[in-house]
Amino acid sequence: MRFLPTDEQSDFARTLRSLLGAAQVPAAVRAWADGDHGPGHELRSRLAATGLFALAAPEAYEGAGLLPAELSLGFVELGRAGMPGPVVESAAVSVLLSELGDEDLAKRFLPGLVAGGAWATLTLPGGDGGSPYALDADAAAHCFAVSAAGELRLAAPGEVLRSTDPARRLSRPSAAGGELLAAGPAVARAAAVAGRWARLLTAAQCLGVGEALLERTVGYVKQRTQFGAPIGSFQAVKHRLADTLLALEFARPLLWAASLSTAPGDVAAAKLRCGEAAYRAAMTALRLHGAVGYTQELDLSLWLLKARPLRDAWGTPSACRAEVLRPVTPG
Repeated sequence: MRFLPTDEQSDFARTLRSLLGAAQVPAAVRAWADGDHGPGHELRSRLAATGLFALAAPEAYEGAGLLPAELSLGFVELGRAGMPGPVVESAAVSVLLSELGDEDLAKRFLPGLVAGGAWATLTLPGGDGGSPYALDADAAAHCFAVSAAGELRLAAPGEVLRSTDPARRLSRPSAAGGELLAAGPAVARAAAVAGRWARLLTAAQCLGVGEALLERTVGYVKQRTQFGAPIGSFQAVKHRLADTLLALEFARPLLWAASLSTAPGDVAAAKLRCGEAAYRAAMTALRLHGAVGYTQELDLSLWLLKARPLRDAWGTPSACRAEVLRPVTPG
């Protein structure tokens, strides 16, 4: 068994990396944090042209089919670039609408999400790894909210709250009086699947963030000198970087396995390991950069501020551990 991306999948990832590398993403992230969504929307349109968002929607609604492996590869690149916006939530909404089986709702929302003409954000009950807080609801065209009672509504964006990462703008939307789109057991089932995809794609983002932090840190320790030598030549620095690399490399196969099975335990294991690896990479980057690592003027800060929120988004480490240890119900 060749447990590696195919040539076609690797080419797709390289295309995204090239596009994002030339797109001045750090400037878009800073603009997003200041409330200017224009550069982020432009990035979304360019990504949509690659077919990235089509990977979370059926072919009947202008998608490419539900392809979690390919989508995970793409979201690693989004994390590596530090892409702003509710990218995970938009994909999760596409999955939710696809799983719901309501043709009218799918025709109403999915083509716009696939084409990149709009963002969507989503809140789910806590049992599905969700949160009452919606990401970037002020920038999204649609804010979907699933209640514990199994109701799917369009919610009104609430007041924007401060976040650890200024580019992750949270709000608590109000679904009271919002348009009721669907209700019943089908909503709960679709929400569970959407929550699992959101957790998987957040894990992929974490892996990309960790890779970006490690890459920048390796570059920095080759340039910074102490006692007349690059600090990267010091044994203690090498050990710390090696530990960070190992954490990322051991997380990677868990992510690919989860993208193939999408089983709750596999997805939780991937999210746990990828989130912890990204957080380790952030701590390593901060320690080895020293005081300059704290400055917002340094692009490194854009990834440092993402590592902790992404580690906890769509399933905290404790919640993921509980899911991994949950007994499997016999068939």
